[in-house]
Amino acid sequence: MLYGFQIQPMSTSTTAAADTSRRDLGLWFLHQSRLGSLRGPADMDEDEDEDSPTELNTNNSSGGFLVVSPDKLSAKYTNVNLHGHDVGVVQANKPAPVKRLVYYFEIYVKDAGAKGQISIGFTTENFKMRRQPGWEVNSCGYHGDDGLLYRGQGKGEAFGPTYTSDDRVGGGINYATQEFFFTKNGTVVGTVPKDMKGPVYPTIAVHSQNEEVQVNFGQQPFAFDLKEYEAQERMKQQMMIEKISVPTNVSHGIVRSYLLHYGYEDTLNSFDMASKSTVPPVYIAQENGFDEQDIVYALNQRNTLRQLVRNGEIDSALVKLREWYPQIVQDDISATCFLLHCQKFIELVRVGSLEEAVKYGRIELAKFFGLPVFEEIVQDCVALLAYERPQESSIGYLLEESQREVVADTVNAMILSTNPNLKDSNGFLHSYLERLLRQLTACSLERRSLSGDQGEAFHLHRVLNSCKKPKLGAS
Repeated sequence: MLYGFQIQPMSTSTTAAADTSRRDLGLWFLHQSRLGSLRGPADMDEDEDEDSPTELNTNNSSGGFLVVSPDKLSAKYTNVNLHGHDVGVVQANKPAPVKRLVYYFEIYVKDAGAKGQISIGFTTENFKMRRQPGWEVNSCGYHGDDGLLYRGQGKGEAFGPTYTSDDRVGGGINYATQEFFFTKNGTVVGTVPKDMKGPVYPTIAVHSQNEEVQVNFGQQPFAFDLKEYEAQERMKQQMMIEKISVPTNVSHGIVRSYLLHYGYEDTLNSFDMASKSTVPPVYIAQENGFDEQDIVYALNQRNTLRQLVRNGEIDSALVKLREWYPQIVQDDISATCFLLHCQKFIELVRVGSLEEAVKYGRIELAKFFGLPVFEEIVQDCVALLAYERPQESSIGYLLEESQREVVADTVNAMILSTNPNLKDSNGFLHSYLERLLRQLTACSLERRSLSGDQGEAFHLHRVLNSCKKPKLGAS
């Protein structure tokens, strides 16, 4: 519920969608405008709020066989190894975080001791703390004395080189591939499927006299280039996506429907000309699912109004609306009128006409004072007057180009909704392209949910912004 207006997701029933279409669509876009003030870097970095290991857990270790340093970042084997149960094992104080692409930690072998029976790996919370990682079920460990990998069985498997004093060895989890991986001196040794369920803890073990290791949970630079590894993993994902073949006529149809929907008439004409000049020409068949009748409606008028709003010419836009679509602005306290009047006020502030802005606000914005549905944005707009540099303030979002786009999109959708032959009751809110992207987002979130919410959270804006290709622009 938003300001008393029920916002329905696009995947709801047609009954709910029809109900939405009967309401003031401007309220939906008012919600989008408000989101602009709430979004921040934290929305894109979910893993920042997730606890990560910071030290060794001295409350859950085989303390009789090792000594943990006061800073809880190193461990030394102090006894004489008599048998297989005399292992000095210690876990991290927290499980490996899961809401990211990769988790990684490292150890530095300060002293390989008498036998070099050091290991690094991952174990579950109830792991027997007198056994090497990998010797028991629900554990995995890379061992330094023989270079073998152990995965819950007494017998190890060939994996990598041995390691000894002065080596830096790392263990990581690639959540995209669901694999453990291990490194030695900055180079990946190998990978193995992550077949352990539930939280897993970074774990180290020492097993012969004077063995000593220091642990790095990220407080110091790693020998392994983790950022480069993550970049390579994202590149692999991007290459897999790019291998997916989409027929040219389908991709052109999607782009063309986007331009039509938002009234980018000039760009659409250029796009059509370019499509005809290809060899062979791109032919967009109607059976691909694109019904242009709904979005061709009032193309020229929508293009004109979008340009006026994007240029900050709100008075001219209001004149055109009253001439062409008076029903849209006949209710002077509708959300659509509110956004237009707010934008006019914002444009006056943008050019420094503060006295005129105050006068305009007293006449036009005063109508909305005391109406809870508009209260927050009215306060933000008026607050622009209090800042010498409002662009740098917490309400600077109002002066961004994206705010003009919200208003332009509102006007565009309201005009599309007046089409008497409208077939798709949701069609005026989102283009086909955006509906595909919404479906992609939903599928990505569902896929992550099925894996226990492991891996990097899907953020469409981050994916699109990471693309080095030119951004789709239109006029």
